[in-house]
Amino acid sequence: MAAYHFIALDASGRQKKGVDQGDTARQIRQQLRAKGWTPLEVHEVLEKSRGAKRSSDGEKNQNGESSHTGPKPKARFNPTISIKDLALLTRQLATLCRAALPLDEALNTVANQTSKDRVKRVMTSVRAQVVEGQSLAHAMSNFPKVFKQDYVATVKAGEQSGDLAGVLDRLADYTENGQKIRQTVSNAMLYPMILCTVAIMVVVMMLTYVVPQVIEVFEGIDQELPLLTRILISASDFLQAYGFVLLIVLVALGAAAQWVLAKPGPKLRWHKIVLTLPLVGQWLKISNCAVFCRTQATLLASGVPMLEALRISSEVLSNIPMQASMEEASSRIREGASLSYALTKTGYFPPMTLHLIASGEASGALGEMLFKAAENQERDLESWISTFLAILEPVLILLMGALVMTIVLAIMMPIFELNQLVG
Repeated sequence: MAAYHFIALDASGRQKKGVDQGDTARQIRQQLRAKGWTPLEVHEVLEKSRGAKRSSDGEKNQNGESSHTGPKPKARFNPTISIKDLALLTRQLATLCRAALPLDEALNTVANQTSKDRVKRVMTSVRAQVVEGQSLAHAMSNFPKVFKQDYVATVKAGEQSGDLAGVLDRLADYTENGQKIRQTVSNAMLYPMILCTVAIMVVVMMLTYVVPQVIEVFEGIDQELPLLTRILISASDFLQAYGFVLLIVLVALGAAAQWVLAKPGPKLRWHKIVLTLPLVGQWLKISNCAVFCRTQATLLASGVPMLEALRISSEVLSNIPMQASMEEASSRIREGASLSYALTKTGYFPPMTLHLIASGEASGALGEMLFKAAENQERDLESWISTFLAILEPVLILLMGALVMTIVLAIMMPIFELNQLVG
């Protein structure tokens, strides 16, 4: 049986969407009519890499739905789900497999428990392929935007080793930890972003609305205004006259920068520059090392070979020079070097992490030491974020206060001078 996504009208005329299983699209239509619904569209949700479209069969019937006698290209179903949803479904699947529930029933239960249509469609389609005889890893690989390469490789290793439940448990821990790190970074950056936005809005409002009204008071004064006031007036006039143009230019520059940085050469140079920046570079190194260690540990613990695990782990890194250094590390390991030595030569991993990895190699507990190294890096990341915010927040407040004070001072200076002349 295959999974089909349908759109239908119920007895009251309301539109219904969902996923059901059947042998053909015609069978799904019959099931919908048995409920008293009028089917509008029925598409198979099995994704294919070629991405062509195929809809349901048959010609137009008495209910007015469009159908065709010959097969059309298959419908492309390439969804994305949040890492939070991925962590949840992984944990549910691990729990059900640990309870010795058959895999197809476990997948069906996960699909039925979710209230989100995208997750339901993915899990229903995966189950349909598993029922047809495909492995779970192969079925998941048809949805690369949902199940990344490291995820699929780990599931494949679990199926081959016969410990799928244990591997899914580790994957659940891995995805939940990734969600935790992302949430920590997002929460940490929320306040500075709000503060910057408010500061920009306050300055723009003062320059475009407050300053022009206040400056009208000084139009009848014959004396020369202070330099700071003249600069403020010029800035206000420019923003009023060319503010919209300036906004368009900034958006265009941002789009152009994004387009340029999408090219391999400029992107590589930019990533190298970012690594040398005092604060951002340190954050990138710590976060990438943490992701690498946890991914490598999860893959090795699941039975993935060292070189394959190293290749997959390098692909989850966000920085191109660090990815390239992993290729050099792989070459050294092929020549017989240890993982700790190969990573030392990259120059990106901190001494504590390298020491833990070397200890794991010496004791035969490399996977366990990699997990500890990942936890150590994640603690360092949280500490770095706390320190960064402790510096950034007062700096932003001081800058915002300095901008507002400068504007207020530029407005008040002519008033002070006028009072002195009158006195």
